[in-house]
Amino acid sequence: MIYTNSDGRARGNPGPGAVAAIVRKDGEILTKSSKFIGESTTNNIAEYEGLIHALELALTVTKGEITCFLDSELVVKQLLGEYKVRNHNILPLFLKVQKLQENFKSIKYKHISREDNFQKIVDELLNIELDNQGYKKRFAKRKQ
Repeated sequence: MIYTNSDGRARGNPGPGAVAAIVRKDGEILTKSSKFIGESTTNNIAEYEGLIHALELALTVTKGEITCFLDSELVVKQLLGEYKVRNHNILPLFLKVQKLQENFKSIKYKHISREDNFQKIVDELLNIELDNQGYKKRFAKRKQ
């Protein structure tokens, strides 16, 4: 079984956003990645983008069974059909996740605490990405 942990965050909500994900098996991290997703995004959009990033990363490892761990209760409950997707900005991301699901034999979504050790790793990657983007912006302003 392959597991993913993902997270997304916007500083300012809306504000600069980034995502991070890890793919693991038997407690070993197989791959990890983070990326900046834009200057003006919301936390909920970033959470979906984080899951999409995790699913795309997982596809490089397997098309079998996966379990995705997220600290966003909203995203998990929407994917499980417990909450409706009412936000028109979220719907295309929800549909993209649905399409990506078709690539796997089976997929499960689990809400997890931010205190989980693997979730802390993802959170750290995310913060590094956001911090690096802030540094790049300050550096670019100084060069002008």
